[in-house]
Amino acid sequence: MKRFIRWIAIVMMVFATFGPSAAPRDGIEVRLSVSNPVLHGDVDVTVTVTVTNTTRHPVNLLRWQLPSEELEGALFHIERDGETVPYTGPLIKRPAPGPADQVVLDPGQSLSYQVELTSAYDLSPNGRYTIEYLSRGAHGAKSITLRSEKLYLWLEGRSAKGKRPPPPPPPDGNISYTGNCSASQQTTLKTAVEKAKDYSGSSTSYLGSMTSSRARYAEWFGEYTTDRRITAHDHFVKLTDAFSTKPLTLDCKCKKPYYAYVYPAEPYKIYLCRVFWSAPAIGTDSQAGTLIHEMSHFTVVAGTDDWAYGQAAARALADEDPDKALNNADSHEYFAENTPPLP
Repeated sequence: MKRFIRWIAIVMMVFATFGPSAAPRDGIEVRLSVSNPVLHGDVDVTVTVTVTNTTRHPVNLLRWQLPSEELEGALFHIERDGETVPYTGPLIKRPAPGPADQVVLDPGQSLSYQVELTSAYDLSPNGRYTIEYLSRGAHGAKSITLRSEKLYLWLEGRSAKGKRPPPPPPPDGNISYTGNCSASQQTTLKTAVEKAKDYSGSSTSYLGSMTSSRARYAEWFGEYTTDRRITAHDHFVKLTDAFSTKPLTLDCKCKKPYYAYVYPAEPYKIYLCRVFWSAPAIGTDSQAGTLIHEMSHFTVVAGTDDWAYGQAAARALADEDPDKALNNADSHEYFAENTPPLP
């Protein structure tokens, strides 16, 4: 009987995998495919992502809404036997997009990508997987969402090997530096950590004293409910504790045009990139705020995602989806920075 049920499940997966693609969203069709819906042994899981402009006009996309050789964001939603498989790749705070970040898709044009998933998602256990493409990281009040239908995979004969352990942390409450941080960079980082601690502490006090909606809360987290306020307060309690008592490692090796990035399952290590060093110490998109943003990503802190980048997109997210705003790293940063100040 079990063999028959498994056979039926595989037939359904084959149909879903090679059946009709997703209905276009905003005129953009996203299709996932694999060469075989049943994989055996400890092999890499690679999917093909095809993005097609079904409109009669060019469409502008952001580079980070599309896959690349190495995943730089949680572009896929994956479940194993109904349970979400966490994303373990880098989560990046990006500056406003420039010309190099724009991808123009002409009418009828398709772009196709081969994406290896096992380096950014734990696909080591056996089971039935569903994979869905879901773009994140909108920048600006309006943006296109890229989403596919679900693709189904059956993985078996896996040995659950290859999951990388987190690096050993420094002693609790201390800051360590890796990636050849210079003396001046270490001084800058010490100040940024203290300012981030101030931000998170004052945010915790603000949220702890709230009994109804206030302008600052509504601006960044949207419609007030007691449960949402409790969630936001809990996030900032954990942020304050992380900056005050947890082993923090700051790495200066990144040379890419980002503010910073982290691996969410590897607390409490933050990689600082080029844009971070030219950011102001405090205020909008500041060094202190960047540390708030990145610290909130760790699954043991707030487990935030990057649903929207920039103040305009974060405000729009608060209006449209308060629950996602509570799961958005930039929303936490802008709430903490509070510039311009709101009561």
